[in-house]
Amino acid sequence: MSGDRLARDGRLGVGIIGAGRVGPVLGAALAGAGHAITGLTSGSNDDRAQAVLPGAPVLDALEIARRSELVIVAVPHDELPGLVSGLAELDAWQPGQLVLHTDPAHGLDVLAPAVGRGAIPLAVHPAIAFTGTSMDLRMLRDAYAAVTAPAPVLPIAQALAVEMGCEPVVVADADRAAYAEGIATATTFSRSIVRQATALLRQAGVTNPGSYLSVLVHATVDLALRDADPASEVDDIRPDTLDG
Repeated sequence: MSGDRLARDGRLGVGIIGAGRVGPVLGAALAGAGHAITGLTSGSNDDRAQAVLPGAPVLDALEIARRSELVIVAVPHDELPGLVSGLAELDAWQPGQLVLHTDPAHGLDVLAPAVGRGAIPLAVHPAIAFTGTSMDLRMLRDAYAAVTAPAPVLPIAQALAVEMGCEPVVVADADRAAYAEGIATATTFSRSIVRQATALLRQAGVTNPGSYLSVLVHATVDLALRDADPASEVDDIRPDTLDG
């Protein structure tokens, strides 16, 4: 399989290693774009995975790597290096095969064992908080994806991100660590602040603190995001005016 084939007919046999919240959703998005699902590994919640990707054959990682033209590896950060190198030791990776991981922190180096067997490395991280359900497919349509790939195959990675529903943004391999820190800061800080705020409101006697804060938090975050984008036209409203 080569980049020429992707450009010519746009259809790939896609295998998914990792049946958590991310892999099945991306498989469903690519299936919706016309690709064929060759298989999906078993995971901690197979019922949820099958609900998102019904009828997908359940195979082990070795068979998926051997049968697929595009392999999506969506496993936890610490498991990724061992999985890639283990499959390389079993001669599972194929020359010309696309191998795509979804981890925000790892760059292309983690796929070096697959590249050593002739595979083409891609890193694509859609910037959404995955739930593992079909609602993620709608969120993908409003999301961006960080794309990292060798220059000759960067258009392939960008095209796959578009087919997932995202707008691709190129992140250099050397910048993946900074990118991952930015993503982690946004998600961890947001969760922590909301939890602290709801606990204080509950202490103050508010029985539904999540609902109570919903409009305020969304408006504040939206304003902060607009302020962070120099290309945006920001009105005179600022978060510090929300307290009256």
